[in-house]
Amino acid sequence: MNHRAISASVFSLLFVLTTTFPVFAWQDSGQGETLLTLGGEPIEKDELIYLISKGQDSNPTSAGMSRDEFEENLKLFINYKLKVREAEALGLDKTDEFYREFESFKENLKSPYLIKNSLEEGELRKAYSRMQEVVRASHILFQFPANASKDDSLIVLRMALKIRDEINAGGDINELAVEHSDDPSAKINKGDLGYFTALQMVQPFEDAAFSLQPGQVSDPVMTNFGYHIIKVFDKRPNPGQVKVSHILVRIDEEDPNSEDLARRKVADIYTEIQKENTIWEDIVKNYSEDPSSSQNGGMLPYFSVGSMIPEFEMAAFSLTEIGEVSPPVRTKYGYHILRLEEKKPIDSFEDLEESIRSKIMRDSRSTMIQSQVMAIQKARYNFDENESSVANLENKLKTFTKSQLPGAVAAKGLDNEELFTLQGKTYTMNDLVSFIEEEELSIRAKTTVFDAWYDRFTASVLNKAEDADILANNKEYQMLVKEYHDGILMFSLMNQEVWQKGIEDSVGQKAFYEENIQNYQWDDRVNAYVVKVLDITQVDAARNLLKGKEYSQELVESFETEYRTNKPLAYQTENGLIEYKKHLILSQANLNENYQEIEANGHLHLILLGQKSPAGPKKFHETRGLVIKDYQEQLDKALIDELKNKYPVQVNPKAKEEAFISLNQN
Repeated sequence: MNHRAISASVFSLLFVLTTTFPVFAWQDSGQGETLLTLGGEPIEKDELIYLISKGQDSNPTSAGMSRDEFEENLKLFINYKLKVREAEALGLDKTDEFYREFESFKENLKSPYLIKNSLEEGELRKAYSRMQEVVRASHILFQFPANASKDDSLIVLRMALKIRDEINAGGDINELAVEHSDDPSAKINKGDLGYFTALQMVQPFEDAAFSLQPGQVSDPVMTNFGYHIIKVFDKRPNPGQVKVSHILVRIDEEDPNSEDLARRKVADIYTEIQKENTIWEDIVKNYSEDPSSSQNGGMLPYFSVGSMIPEFEMAAFSLTEIGEVSPPVRTKYGYHILRLEEKKPIDSFEDLEESIRSKIMRDSRSTMIQSQVMAIQKARYNFDENESSVANLENKLKTFTKSQLPGAVAAKGLDNEELFTLQGKTYTMNDLVSFIEEEELSIRAKTTVFDAWYDRFTASVLNKAEDADILANNKEYQMLVKEYHDGILMFSLMNQEVWQKGIEDSVGQKAFYEENIQNYQWDDRVNAYVVKVLDITQVDAARNLLKGKEYSQELVESFETEYRTNKPLAYQTENGLIEYKKHLILSQANLNENYQEIEANGHLHLILLGQKSPAGPKKFHETRGLVIKDYQEQLDKALIDELKNKYPVQVNPKAKEEAFISLNQN
C-alpha cells in the first residue's frame, strides 16, 4: 500500500474528529519545545507542525493558515493525542494484532530512507535517461574456454586486443565478426545488433556502448559471456513504441526454389495493395503465412527498439504516416510487408519505474548496488574486519555444509574467534553460528558455505545498524513512524469505543432516537409520480396513460413497465411519498389537482398526485442510518469529555505561538 495515501487517510481521520473543550493555563517549565502536556505527558510542537504541514502539502493552493484555522487544528490535534493516550493506557499497543500491523508499516515506511533506496533511485534515473536514446552497434565476442585458467583468459584478451587494433586500422568489424566472433548469430547478422536501448544488454556491455560516440571502438569489455569488442555506428533519440500489422511470405530454407517463389509472390501482393479500393485486412487474410496474426488483420502488439529482429524493426520505425505501407522486407523468416497502425512516445518515468526496477533487480546491477550499500555501511558504522581470523576460519571450515558447520565450530573450539567489530561491538563465530541456526533457508553458494553465510551475516548486522541509525537520527522517519503508531492506536480505540459500539448497540440507538426525536422529522409530504419527458414526441403517449387517472402503485407500475419495455429513453421518473415544499418540481405544483403539467429547466414534467401526509416524526427504521451516525458522534463527544478530565491538558503559549509562526513561514 502506498504510505503517502495511508498517511493522508490518517491525517484526514485525525482532523475530522472535532470537539471543543477547555484548556488549562500553562505553567512554564523552561521546555520551549514542549507544546502541551496531557496528564503530565509532554507533546512536542514539532509533531503538530509536522501533521499540519502534511495537510498543507496535500493542498498546494492553500496560502498560509489563519489564526482561527490554527486554533481549530490545535483542538483537533489535542483530541487525537487524548485518544492515543487512552489507547496506550488500555494496552491496545501491546496486542499481537497491533504489533503485526505496526511492524508491517514500519518496514514499508523505512524503505525511502535506506542507503539502498537512494542508490536504486540513481540507477533507475540513469537507466531512464539512457532510454531516451537508442544505439546501433556491432560486436565481436571472444568466449572463454570451459574452466578457463588465468592464462586462458589472457590469451582471449590478447586476441580481442589484436582484433580491436585491426578495426582501428580500418578493418571492417562486420566482416571480422564473421571470421572471429564466438556469437553464433554472427554468421547471419555479421555481429550487427541493430538498435537497442538501456536494459536490453548486460550492464558492462550497455555501459561501454553508451559511453562511445558513433565511429568509436571499445577496448575489450568483459561480461559473463567473455570479451567483447564493440563499435557504435549511430545514436539517435528513442522513437518510443510502434504498432504495425504485417503480411508474411515464408521461405523454406531446404527448398532451393523457395526464395525465388517467395520474392515473386510478395511482389504480386505488394502490387495488389497499391490498387484502389483494396482492403488490407482481406489481403492479409488471403495471403499472409503468419498463423498467429493473419486472422486479425496481421496486427502485432506495440513494440519498442530492440524487441524485434533488426530488419523488421528498422522497417517498422522508418514508417512515418499512419496507414503507410512498406516495400517488402527480407528477414530470416521470409518476406514481410508492414503497415503502420499507431505510434506513441516513450512512457513517463513514473509509468516505467516499476518495470525498470524489476529489470535492474534481475541483472548484475542488483549485485553492484548491494556491494555499494555494504561499502557505505561499513564506512559509516566503523566496520573493522579481523582479516587473519576470517581467513583462518574459512580455511578450517571450507569443507563443511550448513548443517555440519555448527558442530564443526564447536569441535574445533572456534566459537570465540573474532569476525569483525561494528560500532565498537565485537562479533564472533558464535554469533554467526546462532545466525545460521535461526535461518531456515539455504544458500546456493558460488564459494564455500562458510563464505556465503559469513557474507549474509555481515549484511544482516550492517542492515540492523542502519535501521537503528535511521530510527535514532532521522527526524522525518521518526515523525512518520510516530504518526502511524498513533494513527493505528486511535483507529483501534475509535473502533472499540465509538464506531462498532454505535453500530451494534441497538438499545442505545433507540434511546438516542427517542431522546432526539425532534431531529428526525418529516416535512409535509405527498404521494407523487413525476414523469420528466426527455423525448417530446412521446408526450402524448404519457398523457394518455396518466391524465384523468387516480394515483396508485398499480398505475405507476403499469406505466413503468410500458415505457421501460418500449421507450426506455423517453422518460425519467420519480415516485413515492415525497417532501414537496423544497422539491424542485412539486414545490410549484397545485396540491389540489391530481394531474398537472409543469415546465421546468427546459423539460415538461407530468405530475400525478395522491394522498397527502402531514409533517411528523420519522419511524426509527426510516432514519436508522442517520441515527447511528449521530449516535456515534455523541459517543465520540462523550469519550472526549471523559478523557479531558482523565488527562488534564496544559498548553505552552510560547511554543504554541512558535508553531503558528512556523506554519505561516514561506
